[in-house]
Amino acid sequence: MSHALSPAVPSRLTWALAKSLRPHQWIKNTLVFGGLIFSQSLFDVMSVLLSIQAFLLFSFAASAVYLLNDLNDLEEDRRHPKKRLRPLASGLISPATVTAAMLFLGAGSLIGAFLINAGFGIILTLYLAMNVGYSLKLKHVVILDVMIIALGFVLRAVAGAVAIQVEPSPWMVLCTLTLALLVGFGKRRNELVVLKDDAASHRACLEGYTTHFLDLMMTVSAGAAVVTYALYTMADETAARFGSHALVLTTPFVIYGIFRYLFLIHLKSEGGDPSKLFATDRPTLINGMLWLLACAFCVYGPTDWMPW
Repeated sequence: MSHALSPAVPSRLTWALAKSLRPHQWIKNTLVFGGLIFSQSLFDVMSVLLSIQAFLLFSFAASAVYLLNDLNDLEEDRRHPKKRLRPLASGLISPATVTAAMLFLGAGSLIGAFLINAGFGIILTLYLAMNVGYSLKLKHVVILDVMIIALGFVLRAVAGAVAIQVEPSPWMVLCTLTLALLVGFGKRRNELVVLKDDAASHRACLEGYTTHFLDLMMTVSAGAAVVTYALYTMADETAARFGSHALVLTTPFVIYGIFRYLFLIHLKSEGGDPSKLFATDRPTLINGMLWLLACAFCVYGPTDWMPW
């Protein structure tokens, strides 16, 4: 007599695959909405729809990269105190299933990207190619590993502007790059602190880092991020675009966000998963929402209330 497959089995497999896609990491892809907001296109329906499509395609591409990382780092993840619980490393899902999902998401996101426009398709292709190189080799190269992660954030921000066919701002590129470098070096510092003597066995490039060096890199990146953002808000072209220098009033939110991140890294030993940190730390969430509201008011609100 045949036995029907228990409903719990496909359900468990679906859950395992969904978890492997890291949907909580998709928060990084909200950077594609930067071009929409700061180009004053937020109330243009077509631009909003294109930005949502760009967000989803980058999310699918990012998930394909995460699956590739899981396949490539399988043995290392099984020795990691936290990563060993991932579905692939723990045996909840097979390498064949992960490979099929990776190819489907990667190919589907590329096809969708070129359907938006050629420029967006080229950027997503570059993003995927860069991350394949990172997964296979470049993640072992000190400093370059963090720079590639940071460039991934820059590509997201630029792609969002290209998707709606507006010119990417050089200031947006610099602000995104410096902030992403801060987060990247902070992630490496957390890994060193948490893994201690086993750090190099879990991630080879960690052998070339020390907490002192990473603290220095974080200091440089944090300072550069604050200065770059402040200069952007005070630039003549910014005032000309938005009708005033009101955007400078959003700088304190950026400064607080950076200081809060440094506090969590140094005093709370957090930061190993920046996306989860930014989504769960209440002060950071409140500060982020206040920054967005302040930016929206400065970009879309009245311009005659500022004294300069």
